[in-house]
Amino acid sequence: MAALFRGSRNVLLRWNKHVDLAFVSSRSMASKTPVGFIGLGNMGSPMAKNLLRNGYPVIATDVFPESCKELQDLGAQVVDSPAEVADKADRIITMLPSSPNVIEVYTGPNGILKKVKKGTLLIDSSTIDPAVSKEMAVAAEKMGAVFMDAPVSGGVGAASLAKLTFMVGGVEEEYHAAQELLTCMGANVVYCGQVGTGQAAKICNNMLLAIGMIGTAETMNLGIRLGLDPKLLAQILNMSSGRCWSSDTYNPVPGVMEGVPSANNYQGGFGTTLMAKDLGLAQNTATNTKTPIPLGSLAHQIYRVMSARGYANKDFSSVFQFLREEEGQ
Repeated sequence: MAALFRGSRNVLLRWNKHVDLAFVSSRSMASKTPVGFIGLGNMGSPMAKNLLRNGYPVIATDVFPESCKELQDLGAQVVDSPAEVADKADRIITMLPSSPNVIEVYTGPNGILKKVKKGTLLIDSSTIDPAVSKEMAVAAEKMGAVFMDAPVSGGVGAASLAKLTFMVGGVEEEYHAAQELLTCMGANVVYCGQVGTGQAAKICNNMLLAIGMIGTAETMNLGIRLGLDPKLLAQILNMSSGRCWSSDTYNPVPGVMEGVPSANNYQGGFGTTLMAKDLGLAQNTATNTKTPIPLGSLAHQIYRVMSARGYANKDFSSVFQFLREEEGQ
């Protein structure tokens, strides 16, 4: 009798396991519907690749068709416009350089909202003015779609390794649907509140990043002028109270660290022009909210000057090189 019971129990367990696996499989398959991706630049391309790696069919477009070739070779479907993406996908991620680009891609003649389907989830990972995010959310809502802002921190390296941090703003009920996709591209996904709060968090982070990088560059330059070995100085800073991300992870002095832009003539990474743009967003929002940001304003001016003096396409850590050149004038 006991043997019969054990046999029946084993059959039941195998049956339950089969049903559970079938359920998980069908649920997983159902979730792997096509994802639209618009904007295949330095950040967008590795993000879209990570969606492909996780089994999501990707339908992509970019204003520069040559940017799509690598992704197409990996299996993505490439179309001609954001409207075509919206016609074929009900989950769309955008990664664009600035507010005007976002407005054009969403509301332009060939924009997403021309063909968007009701119920479509729109996730914008661009870094733009929070007010523009709110405008896009209103426009999307009129078409029956849901817009969320989800800017990122971490840079190209983190994008390639799927270790980005996403700061998400939007309707809380839609957060988990967005999270499913974002966790394929990032290590941290944080819900910040209503639409625009993701952008607010990103702008604040990048303002501190710029201030910290300038401070690190100034400190390293002063120490070198005082006769300190730069590697030794970095080591001391990183075991002391002055330690920060710019000193211990992204040091701006050539020869101190490997695998960072300063080790490669400041190529790659996060461009000076983009940092100037983000600091401009911080300046605008500070003005609108009557918030004093003296160091943020000064950082904005420094990166604007750098952009005009040949540093526009170099990584923002090139502020160290900029300060060294200023010495000789």
